[in-house]
Amino acid sequence: MADSVIAFSTERHCTDADAPYDGFNVTHYSGDSQEHVQRCRQQLCRQLGIADDHLIVPRQVHGTCIQEVTAGNLSSPFEDTDALITRLHGVCIGVSTADCVPLLFYDKRTDAVAAAHAGWRGTEARIGALTLQAMCCAFDCVPENVECVVGPSIGPDAFEVGDEVYDAFALAGFPMDEIAFRAPDTQKWHIDLWRANVWQLTEAGMSEEHVHVSGICTYTHCSRFFSARRLGIQSGRIFTGVMMK
Repeated sequence: MADSVIAFSTERHCTDADAPYDGFNVTHYSGDSQEHVQRCRQQLCRQLGIADDHLIVPRQVHGTCIQEVTAGNLSSPFEDTDALITRLHGVCIGVSTADCVPLLFYDKRTDAVAAAHAGWRGTEARIGALTLQAMCCAFDCVPENVECVVGPSIGPDAFEVGDEVYDAFALAGFPMDEIAFRAPDTQKWHIDLWRANVWQLTEAGMSEEHVHVSGICTYTHCSRFFSARRLGIQSGRIFTGVMMK
């Protein structure tokens, strides 16, 4: 992404990798103590050089609701929201994950950014493509000009799923020969969420060379990043954010 944009994923910096809340966590609805969350939030705002109300952490529900952040709704809790878009400078928007896929978007031509939370349900429902569409409708973005970063999340080797998840992607029209494989030792299906998101974004008009996959598996690197499959759903969250300077 361009020098005018800050894009990041927070790391745990934990002392006990098996402790579910040990580490840096700004997600207020994860079950962590509010005192700890607030301390982490204040630290992040200081590092970004912004006021507390300029750090937007939506409450996600694995849905496809996308909201625009404006000067008039900065204090909104952004309930039941899995993607945010904005053209505000100095406002950091982001999503909380612990194995799910975070997507960050930037369009240099229109000075617009977005962040989307794509777990397997969101990926199957094409929240990435829907977020891109929302940027185009709200800000007159052109898909081939937009760039996207696929942040740290569970990798295909670790993401074992049941037949019902495989079937959901197949029924949704995903190219299963590209995004799924059976593990030879267990014969269980594995889904490549990274590839599934790249595929849907290019199908929506983005250039594949503009979709940058970090390739960092949170399950494998659970001491560095929170992983719900390792720690349980009651654990801290990675915050993946984007902000125009």
